[in-house]
Amino acid sequence: MAFLSNEPLPQAAQDRLRDLALSESGFAFDPFSGTTFSVNPTGKAIIEALARGLSPDSLPTLLRERFDVHGLSDPERDVVDFLGELRRLELLPARGEL
Repeated sequence: MAFLSNEPLPQAAQDRLRDLALSESGFAFDPFSGTTFSVNPTGKAIIEALARGLSPDSLPTLLRERFDVHGLSDPERDVVDFLGELRRLELLPARGEL
């Protein structure tokens, strides 16, 4: 299992996520790159939590509390995978930069 940091994202990464135009339905627009993408409700919750300064290691608990994920999924793995997607979209720094 990949390690989830107990430190909030660097301020620049939080700001970058806050700058996303994120609709209630999960449609996202990155004004810096012009990229658009969609996220499900759990992805939207992760982006909003990281932008507010929550640490990545707190996200699985957030998902368990907010969504019915008991036994249906592995929230830790889901968070690691989603953070990888945010890195791929260049919305988060590379792993070594966190």
